[in-house]
Amino acid sequence: MKVVFFGTPEFAVPTLEKLLNHSEFEVLAVVTQPDKRRERGNKLTPSPVKTFAVNHNLPVWQPERVKKDSATLCNLQQTAADVFVVVAYGQILSRKILNMPKLGCINVHGSILPKYRGAAPIQWCLCNGELETGITTMLMDVGMDTGDMLLKATTPIRLLDNADNLAERLATIGGDLLIETLLKLKRQEIQPVPQNNAEATYASLIQKQDYELDWSKSAMQLHNQIRGFYPNCFTTFRNQTLKITATLPLGSTYGEKLPPELEKIHQKLPDLSNISGSPGEIVSIAKGIGAIAQTGTGLLLLREVQLAGKRPQSGWDFVNGTRLIVGEVLKKSEV
Repeated sequence: MKVVFFGTPEFAVPTLEKLLNHSEFEVLAVVTQPDKRRERGNKLTPSPVKTFAVNHNLPVWQPERVKKDSATLCNLQQTAADVFVVVAYGQILSRKILNMPKLGCINVHGSILPKYRGAAPIQWCLCNGELETGITTMLMDVGMDTGDMLLKATTPIRLLDNADNLAERLATIGGDLLIETLLKLKRQEIQPVPQNNAEATYASLIQKQDYELDWSKSAMQLHNQIRGFYPNCFTTFRNQTLKITATLPLGSTYGEKLPPELEKIHQKLPDLSNISGSPGEIVSIAKGIGAIAQTGTGLLLLREVQLAGKRPQSGWDFVNGTRLIVGEVLKKSEV
């Protein structure tokens, strides 16, 4: 089966790798986003998919706008590919492109469709406190993740999962599911299933305001926000920005038995039954572990933070390094 692969971030690499390593498929070319200038040094940096493709001697095309790039459109047509595989490419494909391959365009989407259509399904799934997510393969149409579904695979969301490690797990699942999908399509063993639009939800692009923490929210809401938008959530501490990158909502089992490392933390905590304060206030410090903040409902243990201009550090190193004391307050910026 002749394949053209469309993808950009690290999430897409495992699927491309599995295609390359499978004897049933020939990857003819890779389409990815143009190189981007990164903050450090402002150097042009290739996408993870481009880096992988170049290392494996695959042709790489990087149109600014694939729908209007005549050279790329011509190249795609000339491949006479059986299928285009799309994994987090980052551009919308035109009907002309969708109609080129014999079997159509197959998308590997990071949610259980029709829930969490859109650009950031993994992040919003975590932020909204879902207990399960997965991968859906689908036949693409001109809509935003609205095409007929092919196969699904699910995975539970654990209490300490964040956007990075959940994406890594889903990427592996996605690669396997894509291979299964293509093989079954070739053998005509899949019946596409239309999505129920009434059940659809949308995972919008993440905005800067989504990163700021509001301490009037519950401990679980804040924990879900922090891990969903990892590693970018922030608060104000001593009039400076403080990123909070890992937390633990105390007293919550998140619908599951606590893993051993969390059980050990709970056993070391002081008696918190009579402790309370205002939202954002540091109400206790657990020796060797970190600071505990009051939220709108419940207590939140700060397991990892990052001061402006510094590397991430454990909650306990933060306590020691700043000489943090009970009564200090984390709050929203005043701007």
